[in-house]
Amino acid sequence: MHLEGKTAIVTGAGRGIGMEIAYLLAKEGAIVTVNDPGVGRGGEEIGEKPADEVVAQIKADGGKGDANFDSVADYNATGRMIQKVVDDHGKIDIIVNSAGLLRERMIWNMTEEDFDLVIGVHLKGHWNMCHHAIKHMRTAKAGRIVNFSSDAFKGSVGQCNYSAAKAGIIGLTRSIAKETSRYGITANAICPAADTRMTINDAVIANRARKLEDGLITQEEYDRASRPRGPEYVAPMVGYLCTDAAQDVNGHVFHVERNRIHNYYFGEERKALHKGGDGLFTMDELLRDVPTTIMSEIPLVAAPYEKAS
Repeated sequence: MHLEGKTAIVTGAGRGIGMEIAYLLAKEGAIVTVNDPGVGRGGEEIGEKPADEVVAQIKADGGKGDANFDSVADYNATGRMIQKVVDDHGKIDIIVNSAGLLRERMIWNMTEEDFDLVIGVHLKGHWNMCHHAIKHMRTAKAGRIVNFSSDAFKGSVGQCNYSAAKAGIIGLTRSIAKETSRYGITANAICPAADTRMTINDAVIANRARKLEDGLITQEEYDRASRPRGPEYVAPMVGYLCTDAAQDVNGHVFHVERNRIHNYYFGEERKALHKGGDGLFTMDELLRDVPTTIMSEIPLVAAPYEKAS
């Protein structure tokens, strides 16, 4: 077992990707706290406690774990959750932040509550967990953090709140990696592609077809996204990042799905526009030069506007 004796918290672990991660970490020897408040896809109360079921299965399989039902958006509750693991087991080795929810609307229809709730659970929830856990990891000179972003960081129609949170999680993860590497802590991010109750419904399927029709994704990308992709395909990469062997993998972002893992590289300069002298561009110069230099052969982010005649 690759994680024998490690302690871990997996948020959002009552279902989907988080559940598969909790099972795998426990199978590999970790003592797993399964965190899930048991809410619906949009954060609504539904009166369920799936974390209990996951813990029961972990124990039935010979593993060790317990359940926690707090919201990761609650700063004080996350602190108590992590402190309990430290009190019970003397340390916290692994944090996997996979909790999330969706409130999907176009920006002009989105409410302040829709925005704040998604940012609170995703971005602030990640920060809460990392903030409290790193205090203990820093003292121990060891720790593994795996945060969950999404390919929606590139921008996603009807999900500006979610996309903003997921882009923020990448920045948070890379900042943590730079701040804490000297203490033996690593932080990496996963952009998963898996069929769960959050990611697959009729609206998602229809939106995928529209993207293909509008040329925003290729036929290959559409076909790959349309085949069954269970959450169990995401868990092994998370498990790997939690091992001692992944000590030098830090600050990276990985897309993970069935049969495919790739990484994203950020910070590279694609094209540049330079000016001598005092370096101050005029508007006329930019109007003339931008289209043929830094924007030449750059892929479209969105379809161009065509004014009705």
